[in-house]
Parts: sequence; structure tokens; C-alpha cells
Amino acid sequence: MSFVRESVMLNGQPLVFETGRLAKQAHGSALVTYGESVVLVTAVSGDERPGIDFFPLTCDYVEKTFAAGKIPGGFFKREGRQRDDEILTSRLIDRPCRPLFPEGFRNDTQIIATVLSSDKINPTDVLAMTAASAALHISEIPWAGPIAGVRVARVDGELIAYPTFEQHAKSDIDLVVACSRDAIVMVEGGAAEASEADIIDALMFAHAAAQPIVDLIERMRAAVGKPKRTFEKKALPAEVAARVKELCDRDIMAASLIKDKKARYDGYKATKARLVEALTAQIGAQRYTELEKLVKEEFEERKYHVVRDYVLSERKRIDGRDMKTIRPIVCEVGILPRTHGSSLFQRGETQAAVAATLGTSSDEQKIDALTGERWKRFMLHYNFPPFSTGETKPLRGPGRREIGHGALAERALIRMIPDEDRFPYTIRVVSEILESNGSSSMASVCGGTLSLMDAGVPIKAPVAGIAMGLISDGPLTDAKTRTAILSDILGDEDHLGDMDFKVCGTRKGVTAIQMDIKIAGLSREVLTQALDQAREGRVFILDRMLSTLGQARTDLSKWAPRITQIKVKPDQIRLIIGPGGKTIKGIIDQTGVAIDVEDDGTVNVASADSDAVKKALDIIKGLTTEPEVGATYKGTVTRVADFGAFIEIMPGTDGLLHVSEMAHHRVEKVTDEMKEGDSVEVKVISMDRDGKIRLTRRELMPLPEGPEGERAKQRIQQAREAGAPAPRSGGGDRGGSRGPRR
Repeated sequence: MSFVRESVMLNGQPLVFETGRLAKQAHGSALVTYGESVVLVTAVSGDERPGIDFFPLTCDYVEKTFAAGKIPGGFFKREGRQRDDEILTSRLIDRPCRPLFPEGFRNDTQIIATVLSSDKINPTDVLAMTAASAALHISEIPWAGPIAGVRVARVDGELIAYPTFEQHAKSDIDLVVACSRDAIVMVEGGAAEASEADIIDALMFAHAAAQPIVDLIERMRAAVGKPKRTFEKKALPAEVAARVKELCDRDIMAASLIKDKKARYDGYKATKARLVEALTAQIGAQRYTELEKLVKEEFEERKYHVVRDYVLSERKRIDGRDMKTIRPIVCEVGILPRTHGSSLFQRGETQAAVAATLGTSSDEQKIDALTGERWKRFMLHYNFPPFSTGETKPLRGPGRREIGHGALAERALIRMIPDEDRFPYTIRVVSEILESNGSSSMASVCGGTLSLMDAGVPIKAPVAGIAMGLISDGPLTDAKTRTAILSDILGDEDHLGDMDFKVCGTRKGVTAIQMDIKIAGLSREVLTQALDQAREGRVFILDRMLSTLGQARTDLSKWAPRITQIKVKPDQIRLIIGPGGKTIKGIIDQTGVAIDVEDDGTVNVASADSDAVKKALDIIKGLTTEPEVGATYKGTVTRVADFGAFIEIMPGTDGLLHVSEMAHHRVEKVTDEMKEGDSVEVKVISMDRDGKIRLTRRELMPLPEGPEGERAKQRIQQAREAGAPAPRSGGGDRGGSRGPRR
């Protein structure tokens, strides 16, 4: 392969693609560089895998730790299983690329994106997506690209393509958009209650920004592209296909109109059985066996056409709804007695049980990424057990789909979580899908909102989600094309439709969006109509949710930890921690609370037992409270000297009680008045800048009677005005004082 390098300017710096130097044995490879971030993407397609009825495409995005100058943690010191962020980026590559392979293509195909260098300034996920398009487009693999991936962020009202991490952190709209020459083909992102019009503007901006990149990939193909392999989908002989249509279309239609999902699928199964029996009788068992796989594919194709034509012709859906009607909704809260918050959200035949759990900062999730360590205080996990669809499968932990759906629901809610200084809890939401017939991720958003409110989390606004669909019978640019935009789609409508468009948001605006389409792309008009219709449905769902629980509960569950936050001076942290953590461990053992101490002096004390929290706070305050001039303390004599005694007035804090301040009369010998271990009531009379504390006892003692008392009173007043201890006859200040003991 000849070496080629092409570049285009984006956000003030070149986006550079090259091929022909690295990974030359791959069927297609592209190296993309932006700033000092570098990603290599390869594409390889092998032979057709016999006996399968799906396209075996795998997309893997891998971050090598050496890319950021790091050594992996752990015992083995090498990269292990993919992290969630890597899996989510793998999905970003898969979703726009998969629909562009020819229908019926069954060859093992693998796309691998490897991050070789990370400058910690420029994100590499959209680089990987775009380089995957380039690698496929210049290869011999049949593929109807190219596409380009663009991240769009809005910062201070300005839209930016390919933003830096810093710009991304400041944005109120963050979208990853895959674009072809003519349309938008995939969207993933979030926003801070953005309006539908602002989302459309960001999508159109992304499409315009993608065009120079699409041109670049086309130039690479023109320079070094390999001839594409010929591929022709295997098809039933025309006469057999006609017989399949004749035998099953009417029964498919009848089965499709059964509202109950299980009964409908039983109807499809019975229709298929009758088709097999009738077709075998007509063409013979041997001929049917030869064509069995193609007959089953044709049956699914007939379902596709029958259902879609019914929706477009009758303007009704298979469950009897019109285009905008939402399925019946049932909401419950507080369904699980020992959780901190819980809800049940049911929409049609989709049901999610959602639980919210509150924890302390020690429960935050540590994320070790190429860009450095970060901490998550809000997590949403989505689980999809096989019984939710009446199936049996082994439980092997969360798959890519579960991680992706959980990330979408988390993105929808995270901007509505209260700030840590207002609500210093770590929050975990878990959505268990108990029944599924479409939009289970959106049910997780709705149930997640209710569970948070049930837990007493003061969210900024409630969030709901809705999945939109599209059915069309031709190019969307053709005026004769019939289209139907569907609100709250069923599983069948997702499978047989052209679009799965999930929109989450508050009454005010959009917080998360995800779109996958199976056709060439969507126009601005269709996007606008879909978003407007989604807003109507979202507001309807919110009204139903809030009729169950109108606002967050004012009290936390009795099982939730109560976090009380106090502030101490940073240099007092050592007093709470103690040598080797001895002090803080002692407080925890004594009270049973959880204590988190932050570097800025913030101390969080958490427990479901309010008395235990109060006891721990009293201990901490006792350790960190500083003495005040004029305040009286009951202290213990720790050391006696000729010139006075040192009194511990607080844990670790001593003051000097000078011999002249021990009594109104002359004290000849300190030990005549006190000895080590005695409990003495004293008053602070001064504190020096260096922390030295001077104490008095005689001001707390009654004055002598007569002239001696008047003279003592005058001596005290004169000493205070001079800022020094009152002198005593025949003596002076022969000692210093000390503050906190180090």
C-alpha cells in the first residue's frame, strides 16, 4: 500500500490521517493524529462464517497505558479487560458503522482502535470513530461509507467542534455525532436542559463540520483505496419467495395485531410452522431443506414489510395506538422497605424496579483513565436479566448493551444531581429490568428519578425519557415518501423500524439524547418533528410520574446515613487523624460512624444513628476547638515549674499559669498551690501570635476584703492595660507559655 497523508484544520489545529506506513497487513488501516493524541485503527474481514443468521462484527477500542506515560496498576502490570469508557467508545464505533455493511453480509469482521498516544488535552473517542471509517473505506471490505465522527460542545453560547477536555468540562451541550455526506447517522450526548432548537442547531453544526473530514477520507480512497469485494446477498428463487408471501402475509398481519407480546410472538411462531408445513408439501422436503435458511429469512422480511405497510397505510400501530399515544403508565414508590429509595415504573409491557442508595465520599468510584484519576459520586447501573423477555441465558455480568444503556440513563440524570456542598452523598441508582417490550433504558430514567426523590435526594428537576421511532417507505428527501414518527416504541417497532431515537429531559429541556438509524440519514425537518413530538410525550410522562410523588421527600430514609459536615482549619486535620490514624480510628471504634476528612478541612461524619453522629462531632470539636481570650476552661496541670504551672485546657493545648496569676496573695512556692494532675479552673487572658497562651486563676477567685482587695483590683487593671501579667511583690515573669503541643 502506498503511503498517504492528508490533513484538515479543526478548532485551530490539524487533524492528520495517514495510511501505508503502519499495520500494512490489515485489510485497511488508518493512523489519526490530533494535537499529540494518536490512534491507530485497523479493519479486517475474513471468510463467511457458515450457519449463522447475524453479522459477526466486533469493534474494540483499547487504551494503552503507555500512551499517557503510565504503567498499569495491579499484579500483572499489563492491560486487562476493557473499562466501561473503552466499551462505550467501542459502541460509538460499532453503531454508525454496522448499518453501512451490505444486508446479508456474514463475514467475520473486526475493527480495532488502539490509542498509542494521549496528550490529555484532546479526546480520542471521535478520532477512533473517524479513523475506523477511513480504514474501512480504503479497504476492499464492502461498506457504504464514509462517515465522520464529530464531538460538538457549546461553551458560553459558542459551538465548538473537536473541543478539548477543558472546553468539554465547561460545556452545557456535549454531543458525539456521526455524519455522512448527506445526513446525520448517529447521535450520543447530553445537555444541561437545552432546548430542542439548540440541539438541532448543534447537530447541524456537527454535520457541517464533518464535511471536510468526509472529503479527506474520499481523497485517501481515491489515492490508495483497494477495489471492493463483490458481494451479492443470497436470495430465494422468485417463485418460492412469491409462495412465501402468499402463504404467510395474512397470518402475519393477524398475529401482528395481537396486543400482548407473548401471544403475538406465539402467533408468529404458529404462522411460521404453518408456512413450513405448506411449503414443504408444495416444493418437497429435500428442496425445502436446501432453502430452509433463506425461507426463514424471507419470513422475517415479510414481517418487516407487512407491519411497516400497515402503519403507513392505516396510520395506526400494531397495538392499536396512534403515532403519539404513550402506553399506559403505572408508578409506585417506596416498594422496598430497607432500601434508601425505591420505585417501580411500568409503561406498557416494560417494567423497571429501581433502587437508590446513599453513601459517603469513601463510596465514590475511582476511575483510572489515561487522562488521570477522577472520582464519580453518582452512578447508575442497568441490569437486563433474561427472564425479562421470557428467555434463559447464563448470567455473566453486564454486557456491552447493559453498560451502554446504564451510561445513557446516568447521563440523563447526572446534571440534575445536587452539588456536593449541598448534598454531600455518594449516590448509586440500580435499575433492574423485570419486563421488557421496548424503551427499558427510558424506563430506567423515569424510575431512577422517582427512586432518587423517594430517597430524599433534592434533585434540581425531575427527568423522564422516551424512545421515538420512524417508519418510511423511501428516501426522506422524496416528497412522495410516506413517513410515520412513533412515540414510545415497542420492541417490534424498534426491530422493524428505521430509527431508535431516545430523548431524556426535564420539563425545561433536554438532558440526554441517543439516536441510531438504519437508513441513509435524517434531515433537519424529520429531526425537528421527532424532537418536538418527543417533548410532548416527555411532558406527559413527567405529569404521570409527579402525580405519584410530586417532589423529593424532605427526610431521608431511616436506613440512610446522616452526613453532618463541619469545617476545621487544614492544619488541624492532623489532630483528627492522629499518629498513624490512631485518633480517627478510635473515634470510629467508639461511635460506629464513618468519617471522611478532606484536604481543605471539610469533615463529613455519617451514620444512620444521630446520637452516634453527635458524639463523634463532640469529640472532633473537642480536638479542634481553639481557645478564646476571655473564655474559662477547666484544665489539668501537666507540669510545674518555679515560675508557674502549665495547664492543658484542651486536648493537646497547654497554657502558662504564671505564679503571679495563681492567687491574690503572694505565692512563694508553686507546689503550695497545685501539683501535676490537679484539675484547675482558669481563664485565658492573652494569646501571642506564636501561639503562646497566658492564663489566670486569681481573676476567678473572690477578692480579699478591705484595702488589700482594692489594691489587688488596681494591680489587675494596670496589668491588663499594660498587656502583661500583674506583678507580684518580690517576683517577676520568669517563664514563657506554649500553645498546642506538637
